[in-house]
Amino acid sequence: MTNPSRVTSLQYDKPYRPWPIAALNALGAGLCKLGLEPVSLKEASLIAAARKKTGLHDFGDESFRVPMRILLASIEEEARLNTLGRIITRQRLVSTLATRLRAQELFDLHPEILEQELAPPVVIVGLPRTGTTLLHRLLSSDPDNRFLSSWEASNPVLERRAADGGRATRMRYAEVAERGLAYIAPDFFAVHPVEARAPEEEVLLLDYAFMSTVPESTMRVPSYASWVAEQDNTPAYEYMKKLLKLLQWERPGKRWVLKTPHHQEFLDTLLNVFPDAKIIHTHRDPIKTIPSFCSMMAHGYGVFSDEVDPLEVGLDRSQKLIYQTKTSLAVRKRRGDEQFIDVSYYDMITDPMKQIRRIYDFIGIPLTPEAEEQMMKWQKTNKQGKHGKHLYRLEDFGLSRESLDAELAEYRERFDVPHE
Repeated sequence: MTNPSRVTSLQYDKPYRPWPIAALNALGAGLCKLGLEPVSLKEASLIAAARKKTGLHDFGDESFRVPMRILLASIEEEARLNTLGRIITRQRLVSTLATRLRAQELFDLHPEILEQELAPPVVIVGLPRTGTTLLHRLLSSDPDNRFLSSWEASNPVLERRAADGGRATRMRYAEVAERGLAYIAPDFFAVHPVEARAPEEEVLLLDYAFMSTVPESTMRVPSYASWVAEQDNTPAYEYMKKLLKLLQWERPGKRWVLKTPHHQEFLDTLLNVFPDAKIIHTHRDPIKTIPSFCSMMAHGYGVFSDEVDPLEVGLDRSQKLIYQTKTSLAVRKRRGDEQFIDVSYYDMITDPMKQIRRIYDFIGIPLTPEAEEQMMKWQKTNKQGKHGKHLYRLEDFGLSRESLDAELAEYRERFDVPHE
């Protein structure tokens, strides 16, 4: 699936469409004009579908229904989904609810799952596009480190009635999704590779509580995003912890290596739920990371909607990252640096293994020869740009270098972040 010669499009308002997908979207739009609803995103329909899919009824704690309703309202009022977007969204929502049903069944049958202890996790945070994926995949190459794979993130609960816990089926599901995304949006892999067996962000586990930044990373849902930002996200983090215990119960490991920029917004919550966590905070020039992130969001929105406004994306996403950066800076000031290690993107690119050794010293564990060998092997086979070149420009999103620099001057000074 690699294509080093690919160059990503800058025409965000004209998303690429294979003709069968364009035809599907046109058909759905036509049915809507006739007053028909080809793909329902109503709560009752989604709940019924999840119960039918699993043969289960008990969700346990149903506090997820409030954020789910706010999300559904935001989707209908703001997301401007095309037909494919509605189909994918319905499938994801039904799958999310089905996961909660299966998880509750296992928690009831096996109370030992939640009685487990989790070793202090290692958590990578930082602005998107600051080398978090590179660092995560290097650390995940250590056989002693337990990472969340993409196929697990999309189906974190084993199938109790399947011989292998449904492992093969869950992998196939993720592989089909990977190929589907490559067909629908081939540019996206040059922006951010989504590979079924590769490490994935645990923000997808937070999504099972219907309180995460996952929806706003694929579609325009500003009212839902604002609501989540204002809430106590402890229930979502507690549920994520439950799912990590369930995954550990299925496949143990010495320590979890986690990663998601989402945590920058909720560092206090993360550290309250995982008080012994070790945090790796990555840094890069925001003048590069912000337009790169906006481009990634615009490409993602283009899968779900035929109406993508790059200026709207630029304003919304840049403000989100500025807020996350200032919030994380405030937490660092208040809590101190004992649980944090700062890693520069530029140092990672120049000498990644030197930074890895720093990190292992910080964690307080030895870097074994086997782990180092596996990391270097991964590096050799995963060169930057193997999926193509990602193009992006500040001006495409209506962003100003001077304005961003002014907003983030304290961050740049605090972590000695150079202009790239």
